[in-house]
Amino acid sequence: MVEAMVTGRVGVPGERVREVERPGASDATSGASALPLAATLVAAAALAACGGGGGSSASAGSAATGDGAGSLSALATTATAQTYVYTKPQNDAEAVRFLLQAQFSASEAEIADVRAKGYLPWLGEQFDAAPTLTGWAWIASKAYNAVDTDGMIWQQLMTSRDGLRKRMALALTEIFVVSANDIGSNWPQYMMAQYWDMLVVGVTGNFRTLLENVTLNPAMGYYLNTRGNQKENSSGRQPDENYAREVMQLMTIGLYQLNADGSIKRAADGTPLDSYSQDDVTNLARVFTGYDLDIATADKGAFTPPGASYTIESNAWTTRPMALTASRHSTLAANFLGVSVPAGTEGKAALKTALDTLFSHPNVGPFIGKQLIQRLVTSNPSAAYVARVAAVFANNGAGVRGDMKSVMAAVLLDNEARSPAGLSDAGFGRLREPMLRFVQWGRTFGIGSALDTWKIGNLSGTANQLGQSPLRSPSVFNFFRPGYVPPGTALVEGGQVAPEFQLVNETTVGGYLNFMQGAIQNGFASKDVVATYAAEKALVLEPAKLVQRLNLLMAANQLPADTLKLITDALAQPAVTATSTDAVKANRVYAAVLMVMASAEYLIQK
Repeated sequence: MVEAMVTGRVGVPGERVREVERPGASDATSGASALPLAATLVAAAALAACGGGGGSSASAGSAATGDGAGSLSALATTATAQTYVYTKPQNDAEAVRFLLQAQFSASEAEIADVRAKGYLPWLGEQFDAAPTLTGWAWIASKAYNAVDTDGMIWQQLMTSRDGLRKRMALALTEIFVVSANDIGSNWPQYMMAQYWDMLVVGVTGNFRTLLENVTLNPAMGYYLNTRGNQKENSSGRQPDENYAREVMQLMTIGLYQLNADGSIKRAADGTPLDSYSQDDVTNLARVFTGYDLDIATADKGAFTPPGASYTIESNAWTTRPMALTASRHSTLAANFLGVSVPAGTEGKAALKTALDTLFSHPNVGPFIGKQLIQRLVTSNPSAAYVARVAAVFANNGAGVRGDMKSVMAAVLLDNEARSPAGLSDAGFGRLREPMLRFVQWGRTFGIGSALDTWKIGNLSGTANQLGQSPLRSPSVFNFFRPGYVPPGTALVEGGQVAPEFQLVNETTVGGYLNFMQGAIQNGFASKDVVATYAAEKALVLEPAKLVQRLNLLMAANQLPADTLKLITDALAQPAVTATSTDAVKANRVYAAVLMVMASAEYLIQK
């Protein structure tokens, strides 16, 4: 494992941070042209399993939008898709490999389901299934202040039946960042839960809708200062530029103009071409003025906290988008990204123009598509892979731009994602994020909370925790940058990136192992939150079979023979027999799980 010391802060809101450019990165658009999908993939039976529908195909780049694009059959018929060679897993390991990219974990039932149906039909069923219990509703079902944001997100990630939807939403939290570290108000956990629920729904919606929902969400309003952001005045006040900057830099178009394959466009002298200027930021900021929390008159003073002698507003506003107050909205002309919002334009109309402009920008497909590939499949996708996903963003096959369902499927179904060649390619794959390892552990081994409060807490500590916790990013720039390269490593010379390694140093490596050693055995909250290891305990007298099971479910059979032997041999002492105590038997299971989760081949997901 590369030890890359992290120096300084990742970034602060409002700070313009330029990515480290990949040495030798090509600007060529090789592979941008795409091939029609194999006839086997569009067989009627497969499409029926995805929900039917379809519609006529349209040319790539169509500006049509809408959340009613329907099933993934459009993706299967689009001329912008590649020929998907790998349509069905040939063995359990291939099924697990797919499941661990698409969601958090793999069970025997899920493995059998994917093998029986194939990748696309399985994805279609998962996307079409309704979301399970929302985070907001879960918090509302508890007593006042009985649970917090951390309990909510751990409950969602560890127990939800719709693991794929939740995994995709977690990836979106690392692009549309709102951190619970910097959220105020009387109802912070409700606000964060509603933000999470909004992203969960957005997984199968349209990017344009998602962008507007993020923009007007109260949690984002608190985090990047659009809540209460006011127009300019004669005293020198100017609109806050925080959200205007970050919505371009981090959530839509990025710093530089991009080719369709994600490579950077350059001037004649080789310098990257900026995608926006400070003037664009200043003008766009005017559009985001006048919005504030939508607290109805009837909601004010409507709630008395238990035991309190005062009242506060009810939490109803946390479920509503921010509302516009026209008198606080700037009516100056706003000129940005080649588009003009005339002076005097009504606030909602100005917002629509701004978001439509961002959504239609040619950078969005490759910029967002590449980050989704990095979060789900591999840190260094080929230019052709990025181009294929960007093409599906431009047109899902039914003339719809920004269909998130099809974009997510394109990321997971691409030949580069599914090909077994990636297993032997040293440049393929990604470091598993600590929070993903933790959630995989919990879901794989039957974790539960007897009190249903999920008091696992914030695990951001580096010395004795994960060093990462969902919805707890240290800044708007996420836990790590998409272009991060560990200094002093071969990756620098090879022109490759390793984003998750920005979390890795001597402290976090030891902290992760020490934390998992305790969690695997003791759980949390005086053993209210614990894993059961039912299937593993049944194999405790057969260490080779126990390790074989862990290798499949945790690493898709990617642990090499020498690592398997090392772990199996280590389990031989102390000896465990049928007459051994339950504690001795359990310790063998705990040791096996810890050693697998500490192995380099597990930590790198391929």
